[in-house]
Amino acid sequence: MSSSADIHANGNGNVYHEHILRPRAVKPNNPAVLRTMTEEGLLAGESMQNGSVSGQTSGRSTPVPADAPPSVQSISSARKQLRAEQRRRLFPTIEYASRVSHFDPNSDYRDFQGFYILFWIALTIMAITTMLRNIKDTGYPMRVQIWQLFTVKVWELALADGLMVLNTAVSLPLHRLIRSQIGAKLGLRWQGGGMAVQSIFQLVWFAFWVALPFNREWTWTAQVFLTLHTLVLLMKMHSYAFYNGHLSETERRLKALDEPSTASKAPAYQYPSAGHTPTSEEREKKDADELSRLREDLAIELTSPMGSVTYPKNLTLANYTDYIFCPTLCYELEYPRTPGIVWTELGYKILAVFGVIFLLTITSEEFILPVMIESAYRLETVTSFSETALILAESISMLLFPFMITFLLVFLVIFEYVLGAFAEITCFADRHFYSDWWNSTDWLEFSREWNIPVHHFFRRHVYSASRPHIGRPMATLITFLISAIGHEIVMACITKKIRGYGFLAQMSQLPIVMLQRTKWIKGKRVLNNVCFWCSMILGLSMMCSLYVLC
Repeated sequence: MSSSADIHANGNGNVYHEHILRPRAVKPNNPAVLRTMTEEGLLAGESMQNGSVSGQTSGRSTPVPADAPPSVQSISSARKQLRAEQRRRLFPTIEYASRVSHFDPNSDYRDFQGFYILFWIALTIMAITTMLRNIKDTGYPMRVQIWQLFTVKVWELALADGLMVLNTAVSLPLHRLIRSQIGAKLGLRWQGGGMAVQSIFQLVWFAFWVALPFNREWTWTAQVFLTLHTLVLLMKMHSYAFYNGHLSETERRLKALDEPSTASKAPAYQYPSAGHTPTSEEREKKDADELSRLREDLAIELTSPMGSVTYPKNLTLANYTDYIFCPTLCYELEYPRTPGIVWTELGYKILAVFGVIFLLTITSEEFILPVMIESAYRLETVTSFSETALILAESISMLLFPFMITFLLVFLVIFEYVLGAFAEITCFADRHFYSDWWNSTDWLEFSREWNIPVHHFFRRHVYSASRPHIGRPMATLITFLISAIGHEIVMACITKKIRGYGFLAQMSQLPIVMLQRTKWIKGKRVLNNVCFWCSMILGLSMMCSLYVLC
């Protein structure tokens, strides 16, 4: 069920993947999508010629009987064809390939490694000096105010998180019911009730798990963890349900073509016309060709890009469990895989997760929390607007550097270590979870490159799904609106306040982008990158101060 690449070791004993694509030093035109199906096809072809089998497939397929229905023959043909070529699909598809992250030692960005090491040395110095100062002042190396929050109702959090993950599996029996004889007798289809049932379940499910931490009076650390995991699982569940719903309707239409006289022959795509009035013989030949082409297009849609998995064989608990653990938010029938787990790499990433959490806690305890406590106390004693503004300005200035460090650490722990660890556990080959967002020149570019899994989800399930109905400008607006609401929910869980500062700040990115793309500013990459970093550093500190103190 997966495609694999050979593992080799160099003279130093370091393990690397020979066929893994590495981030290029020169930015491509579209960094979000790297098309490598030609190379994958050649590799697959060489593998079959050598008689070897990659992944979990047997390398053989069951012969199709000569009297099989045309729908079955079309699927068999599509599976063979897709092993050699990539075709445009009806449903927006994310193209996965074997890729390493920017900070991987095998990346073409390895010349950046020196600054990466310097960053960690600087943080180590910060941690050591902070602990020495605490020993001098208190006799203990660390303060424990935030550390204590991690142990409050931790087992309750673990139980709730496990139940939440199990609840998402409701989508699987729903799709199996739609395909079953019981579903057929009930007239249940994805377009005729299944989509509504799934949407209502998602809405109720999301509201319940967001409200639970408030009702149980959890600490803000536990509440933020559960809320972020809730958003991740919501996107995963939505992608799984709606993509398989699309495949169920495609399969239904393909089977209906076994009786061409009664089936709909509307083309899957808008094919170009011949430009003249055809004769009766030409019309008959054209109808036959269009029917064959339609069968082929629908069969390709039901087959994975690598040609190893065909709907509905993916509707299994094992497939769903694998998808839940894979570090992606967009469901596909199969993903490119590495040959196996590199245990040293997995151990390194797990240790790095705890190490970064340790640094995040020290940064919060020593440089953020004291400023917030002192500023909150001072605000209770002032009455004039000028004094309030002065305290806020001072708090924002003192939090600029701590929040920049916090942002970079959060980025690393999520996209480099947590996602990298799950990628290693599931042998998920595409490690391209982010691009060089630090070179962004506007907020749209940043949103595409700093969180690629979420960008893929919004492009596929929000932007691409709404654009045919409401047009490009409104689809962009809806995408930003949903993203802003999600960010505001997270801020409300942290501070237990609904203020709308984050919502307004994110929605203001659209007019800022329009300004940056005018002829007077567009093309000035250094200036735009400076503006991006200034707004990023100032925005993080200002958002925290406004939410906590106001």
